[in-house]
Amino acid sequence: MTYAKSPYQNRIKLYSDGADRAQLLEMNTNSAISGMTTNPSLMKKAGVKNYKEFCQEILTHITVKPISFEVFADDISEMKRQALEIAKWGKNIYVKIPVMNTRKESTMGLVRELSQSGVKLNITALFTLNQVMETCQAVKGGAPALVSVFAGRIADTGRDPMPLMKASSEICHSTGPGVELLWASTREAFNIVQAEESGCDIITAPVDVLKKISGFNKDLFEMSLDTIKMFKADSESAGFQL
Repeated sequence: MTYAKSPYQNRIKLYSDGADRAQLLEMNTNSAISGMTTNPSLMKKAGVKNYKEFCQEILTHITVKPISFEVFADDISEMKRQALEIAKWGKNIYVKIPVMNTRKESTMGLVRELSQSGVKLNITALFTLNQVMETCQAVKGGAPALVSVFAGRIADTGRDPMPLMKASSEICHSTGPGVELLWASTREAFNIVQAEESGCDIITAPVDVLKKISGFNKDLFEMSLDTIKMFKADSESAGFQL
């Protein structure tokens, strides 16, 4: 069997997803990376202790590329306060607002208010087409906004995210300029191809996934040989014997 080359055309913007300081600074200097996204869970994993200090220190280095920082309040009014505070830290900031809180209360009213007041937003944790439609209506005519659909987590449920992402692309692009669809919760390098084919404007992915782009269209026979060489080197370095 022969395999077609990757159809990836480098038309989609690549964002790095994570909160590791060293990786954020590395991606900031990488011309192939257009922006960065973070979230509270990634910050906890990276060992961040002081949210504000971490963000503001990072912003002394990342001053041009867009970067998303998320509110962590669960009360809508406190979300607003946090969003307005975060937005003050830099012109390249997109404030992440979840599509609802833990009590299932929609944040669309807040999203509309912030967007119309000029706050750039990244509306996050979207999983349904209805959520995409409501979000696009809320940001229509407002500040630039990212509509983050968690395609990877949808795939984790055994569902193909491509139909939803294609439909979401049509909705976002018909909303008006400044509204971009973002493929979130990336699991593997092929998701980059899928995101581009579905019409997404952006895909955000962990650094280790983004680095796999360099292997796109690599000869598969050579990949087989490289894998076998790896097994040999690892077994030798481990000192395995029978």
